[in-house]
Amino acid sequence: MLPNASPIAGPPRQALPRIGLLGGSFNPAHGGHRRISLFAMRALDLDEVWWLVSPGNPLKPKEGMAPLAARYASAVRQARRAPIRPTAIERELGTRYTVDTLAKLVRRYRRREFVWLMGSDNLAQFHRWRDWRRIARTMPIAVIARPGYDGDAFASPAMAWLRRYRIPAAGFANRSRWSAPALVILRFDPDHRSATALRRADPDWATRDAKAAGYGQMRDRLTHRPIPADIARGKATRP
Repeated sequence: MLPNASPIAGPPRQALPRIGLLGGSFNPAHGGHRRISLFAMRALDLDEVWWLVSPGNPLKPKEGMAPLAARYASAVRQARRAPIRPTAIERELGTRYTVDTLAKLVRRYRRREFVWLMGSDNLAQFHRWRDWRRIARTMPIAVIARPGYDGDAFASPAMAWLRRYRIPAAGFANRSRWSAPALVILRFDPDHRSATALRRADPDWATRDAKAAGYGQMRDRLTHRPIPADIARGKATRP
C-alpha cells in the first residue's frame, strides 16, 4: 500500500438468507399452514419457510397418522407457487428429537439464519420438549398466536423463562444478525382450520394425495432425495 493511501473498502457482507422452520405432522397440510407461513414471512422479513414434515410425533396418537408420502404430498400441494419448501429431512438426518434436528440443520446449512416457528399451543407444552432451553439457545423462536391457547401458553414454565428474551417483531426483523435466545410473539386474525377437521370431512385424502403426486416418484424439495412410498411411520420426532 502506498504511503497515506486509504485502504480500499471491500464489498459489503452479503446478508445470509433467513429461513423460518415450521415443524409438524402435516396430517394433512392445509391452508392454515400456508397462511401462517406467509404471515411469518412478511412479519419477520424471511426469504423462505421450510416445512419439516415429521416422520412421526410422540405427542400425537398413532391412530389416524397417514403415511409420510401422503403427508408430504399434501404439503407440496399446499406450498405450490409460494416461497415454502416442504422437506422430510428429519428422516435423512436420523434425528429423533427437535433439539437434535435443529442442531444438525444449523451445522449443515451454515450460510443460513434460522428462526423456529410454532403456534402458541406448542409454547404451552414447550417445557415438555427434550432440552427445550437448548432449542431456544440454538435459534430464535417466533410464536404465532392461536385462539384458545394463549392463556396456557403465556402461563407456561417455558414462557416464564423466555419472557426476558422477548423482542418486538419489527426490531427482530431489522437486526443485521440474529442471535439466540430471542422470542417474538406474532398475532394475526385467527385461522380455525385444523387437520383433524379435514380428516373427518375427507377420510380418503391420504390415498388420493399420494396417488396424485405419484407413489415412489416424489423428491424432497430441499435434499432432492426420493420420498419413500412405503413408510407409514418412521422414528418418532418432535418434540
